Amino acid sequence: MTSTTTPPPSINGAALLDEVEAFHRRFNVFPREAAYVAVALWDAHAHLIDAFDGTARLAFLSPEPGSGKSRALEIVETLTPRAATTVNASANALFRLVEAEGGTPTLLFDEIDTVFGPKAGGNEEVRGFLNSGYRRGAKSLRCVGDGSNQSTEWFSSFCAVAMAGLGSLPDTILTRSVIIRMRKKAPNEKAEPYRRRVHEKQGHALRDRLAKWADTVREAIAEAWPEMPEGVSDRPADVWEPLLAVADAAGGHWPERARAACLELVRAAGEGNGSSLGIRLLTDLRDKVFCGSERMPTAVILELLHRIDDAPWVDMDGNGKPLNARTLSKMLGDYVTVNNEPIRPRSIRTAQGVPKGYYAEDLADAWLRYCPPPPEKSATSATSATSQVSGGESVAEELPGIRYITPEAATADRTA
Repeated sequence: MTSTTTPPPSINGAALLDEVEAFHRRFNVFPREAAYVAVALWDAHAHLIDAFDGTARLAFLSPEPGSGKSRALEIVETLTPRAATTVNASANALFRLVEAEGGTPTLLFDEIDTVFGPKAGGNEEVRGFLNSGYRRGAKSLRCVGDGSNQSTEWFSSFCAVAMAGLGSLPDTILTRSVIIRMRKKAPNEKAEPYRRRVHEKQGHALRDRLAKWADTVREAIAEAWPEMPEGVSDRPADVWEPLLAVADAAGGHWPERARAACLELVRAAGEGNGSSLGIRLLTDLRDKVFCGSERMPTAVILELLHRIDDAPWVDMDGNGKPLNARTLSKMLGDYVTVNNEPIRPRSIRTAQGVPKGYYAEDLADAWLRYCPPPPEKSATSATSATSQVSGGESVAEELPGIRYITPEAATADRTA
């Protein structure tokens, strides 16, 4: 008589991710729907860390306390494997934790601002750990032993990391992260109170089911090459690749939702990322200062930048110090012209003299490479954009003979 073995029932990955998302929704109020999608995918990806070449960092950030960052991290802790929460650990301790037996941990950093804040002195070793550990195979050479009896060993730093803190993070960590910018709940936004004694068990039950589902898709995910949404490439693509692979493996509505969330959060990160201050400057110069003008004196550029609402140019250091000509030159000097020369101020011949300023043809290559597409609008002249400068006189009136061009035309002129 031949015995038969009934295969275990398959696990519905899409329905399971729905439950993970619903668990977060009970206790967390995220600023946008895309955040729930991203965090649920991140929880699942932590169970599949050994199948990926890279891992996304998850960063819950807010400008003020009481915005739900720590609670979000607490829920992530219940849903991820071998979760280890720390507030302020040394780099040596972190390397040893990753190398410890029992499997790759999921590291959770609360109050990450105390690690990288102004009083922390930079914490370059921890920064190096977080920077390198988003790629498989990343190792650091450390000294081990006591006193003069020391040797060197290689330590891995590859693991899933989630962080919560006030303010921002070093640029190199932000670009490796899915960023959730938290905010305080509005009076009409409600969340269920989290009680660890009761709800931690519920989270752990979901965690264990995620682990079982991960075992069924691990091989397929290790071979997967998820299709990126149009326009997502380079570092953002590295960040989102494991999350999209999880969504594709789950199926259902998750592949579509994941790609929509990817586009939304990548765009939001670009708008709110402190590392993009230079890009913000370039974009404001293109869309709100030059507005098609061929050249512009530095004094006029600064006055127009200072007039832009909700821009950092009138208060660069938080103490009322506005952007000045020297800082403008330094910031633009980080970018180059189409001839691969640093962007520098040049003399501009006008009826009133020969002031220093900038030419659109010098900025055009940086505009095309770094700035988002310009907003859809009809062609306008510099007169409409600068009519409030110098007591209502326009730049066009101050600089007779200005020719108006697009950035694309400037590049074409320069390379002709």
